[in-house]
Amino acid sequence: MEKFKGFLKKKDIEISLKRYGIDALGAMAQGLFCSLLIGTIINTIGSQFHIGFLMDTIATVGGIDYTVGGMASAMSGPAMAVAIGFALKCPPLVLFSMITVGFAANALGGAGGPLAVLFVAILAAEFGKAISKETKVDILITPLVTIGVGMFFSWLIAPPLGKAAMSVGNLIMWATELQPFLMGILVSVIVGIALTLPISSAAICAALLLTGLAGGAAVAGCCAQMVGFAVISYKENKVGGLISQGIGTSMLQMGNIVKNPRIWIAPTLASAITGPIATCVFKMKMNGAPISSGMGTCGFVGPLGVYTGWVNDIAAGTKTAITGFDWLGLIMICFLLPAVFSLIIHKFVVKAGWVKEGDMKLEDSKG
Repeated sequence: MEKFKGFLKKKDIEISLKRYGIDALGAMAQGLFCSLLIGTIINTIGSQFHIGFLMDTIATVGGIDYTVGGMASAMSGPAMAVAIGFALKCPPLVLFSMITVGFAANALGGAGGPLAVLFVAILAAEFGKAISKETKVDILITPLVTIGVGMFFSWLIAPPLGKAAMSVGNLIMWATELQPFLMGILVSVIVGIALTLPISSAAICAALLLTGLAGGAAVAGCCAQMVGFAVISYKENKVGGLISQGIGTSMLQMGNIVKNPRIWIAPTLASAITGPIATCVFKMKMNGAPISSGMGTCGFVGPLGVYTGWVNDIAAGTKTAITGFDWLGLIMICFLLPAVFSLIIHKFVVKAGWVKEGDMKLEDSKG
C-alpha cells in the first residue's frame, strides 16, 4: 500500500475533493467560458449589430457551416478538457491528448456535455499521468492510454450523464405547465442552478426550445445567479470579480460552493423571487434564440435575447411596439432586483455566521 501511495505521489495524482471538486471544476468553468460562452457572445454581437465578418461562414465541416462564434462554441469540449488537464498538472503528452477526450465526452454527453467532460477528463488525465514516462516509447503509449481511457469512459458514462442532465430539462418543461407563479419560481431556480453547476444551461434551453414565459423565467434565474454572486462577492473580488461573474459566468464560484455551499443561498433565493416577478408582474417573455434563455447576463446575451424576441414579435405582428414597461421589466429583472435581493439576503446569511469573508474569493481577480 505504501508503495502505491508513493507511486501516486511521484505522479502527482492526488485523489481529493480539493483537486477534483475545486481545482478541476474551477478550471473547467474557465474552459467553458473561453469556448461556448464566448462563441455565443460573438454570434450575438454579430447578429444584433449586423457585423458581416462575424456572421459569415468561415468554414464548412461535415456539411455544417461555422461562423467565428460557432467555431469557438464547437471547441467547448476540448477547451474544458485541456483546462482540467492543466489544473491536474498533466505532462505535455497527456495534456494535448485531452483535446480528443474532451471532444468525445462533450459530443456523447449532449446537454450534459460539461458534466460528462468533468468526469471523463479527470479519469483520462490521471490514467495518462500514471503511464507517462513509464515506457521507452512514451510518445506512443501515453497518448494511446490517455485517449483510449477517455474514449472508453466517454462511451460508458457520457450518455447516462447526458440523460441525467436532460432530466433537469424535462423538469423545466413540466414546470412550464404550471401556473405562472409556481412556474416562475421553479424554472428560475432550476435553470439558475444549472447555470452555476457544470451543466450547460444554455445547451439545455436550446435543446428544449425554451422560450416564452418559461424562457423569461430562465433568464431571470440566470441573471440572479450571475449578478447575485458578482455583487455579494465584490468585497473579495473587486471590479475584476464583478465583471468576470456579472457578464462572465457564476460557474467561477463552483469551487467555493463545494467548500461552503451556503454562499449559494442569496443568489438562489433571489432567483426564486425574481422568477415569479418576471412571469406574473412584467410577463417577460424570451422569444429570441432559445440558447439565450440559459445565458443570463453573460455578455448580456440573456437581455439581448429578450430584446431580439420583442423585435421578432413585432415583425410577426404579435406585438405592436416595445413599451417603457417592457424596458423597465428587463432592467429590473436582469440587473437591479437580483443585485438588491442578493445583497439583502446575503446580509442575513453573514449575520447568521454561515458565510465569512474570503469564502467567495476568486483566484486571479483584480480590482
